[in-house]
Amino acid sequence: MIKPVPLYIGLRYVAARRRQQFISFINGFSLLGMALGVFALIVVTSVMNGFDRELKTRILSVVPHGFVENKEGLEDWAAAAESLRQQPHVLAASPFVRGFALLGANNQSHGVEFQGVDPQALRDVSSVGEHMLMGSLDGLQSRSYNIVLGRILARQLGVIPGDSVILTLPEVTITPAGIFPRTKRFTVAGIFSVGAQVDQNMALMHLDDAARLLRMPGKVQGLQLKFDDMNNALGAVEGYASALGEGFTGEDWSRSQGSLFQAVKMEKTVVTLMLMIIVAVAAFNIVSALVLMVADKRSDIAVLRTLGLTSRQIMAVFVVQGSAIGILGAVIGGLLGTLIALNLTDLVSWIEQVVGAKIFDPRVFFVSFLPSEFRAADAVLVLSAAIIMSLLATLFPAWRAAQIAPAEALRYE
Repeated sequence: MIKPVPLYIGLRYVAARRRQQFISFINGFSLLGMALGVFALIVVTSVMNGFDRELKTRILSVVPHGFVENKEGLEDWAAAAESLRQQPHVLAASPFVRGFALLGANNQSHGVEFQGVDPQALRDVSSVGEHMLMGSLDGLQSRSYNIVLGRILARQLGVIPGDSVILTLPEVTITPAGIFPRTKRFTVAGIFSVGAQVDQNMALMHLDDAARLLRMPGKVQGLQLKFDDMNNALGAVEGYASALGEGFTGEDWSRSQGSLFQAVKMEKTVVTLMLMIIVAVAAFNIVSALVLMVADKRSDIAVLRTLGLTSRQIMAVFVVQGSAIGILGAVIGGLLGTLIALNLTDLVSWIEQVVGAKIFDPRVFFVSFLPSEFRAADAVLVLSAAIIMSLLATLFPAWRAAQIAPAEALRYE
């Protein structure tokens, strides 16, 4: 006989055929529910991780990893840029001027963030030049008043390269004829497509043109930074800005784009908690199965007690039985979930080819495929939660079994 005795008896109870088929059905249903819950959690968290990775990769390939600004404006930006390039992990620095405005054309208007950039220096900190659908960044020349738009923004305004757009600043000009908003006509020089949020709210123009719009000719607001790894920018940009002197402030990508990534993280947390309910339901089914099992095995429990098993050993028998169901379900769900998560992108692509339709229309969605990134830490967390729930679910029925008095249980046998 396998030692210890509670482990042997508990595992025998899991595999044994029972007089009441309903108990077997509940056990199977509990195992299936646990496997389904763990499977869904691993797959969904992998998909959420994939979307988070895609957004970070796409946005942060275009949006700089950090910004260093000066409230009074910066004239000798080349010296500041050289100083920042000497800092650890900083690869490049590029001047910028930015502001917010209303962009209009064809009776349509949309709010945008415009950035004045040096087209040559921008290539060192951003890959936007590699994502041009029409035109190029070379069209941004000083005093040309050309502008480059994101794909979605250009589509909303109904413009293509060569068309004109009107940029309206949140300022007014007072003239003898009255008060008028400050506007400037620009010519569309190119359209870029990153496949992220910046496609619908960003416009690029030459550094000198943006400086004139904001009435700060000859100056820049600050410098855009690119790091060797985006995670190295976290917490470092503010220190680098302080080293330049008074009036300088720093902001890394977690603050400039943090609301988007925080929303993705919150969505992942909420979805995980909701799917955890499936695991909780399976755990409750384990409680039901064990309660019925204890009622069915009252005489067996009494015999075991008379043979010398203690109350603690009787309790251990049913803890082993319930835990075995939960652990087996969690392992099955974990293996299937890991297998699907590692191959989900290819699987969905194959389904799209067979069906002949795209699940994510690239004309509507930023990400036109289903990304998946399996993380072992998430899988371990899900499996641990499922096993702990299964273990906790066994405690009450097992305690009830340990309280059965042998004489009372065998009175009518």
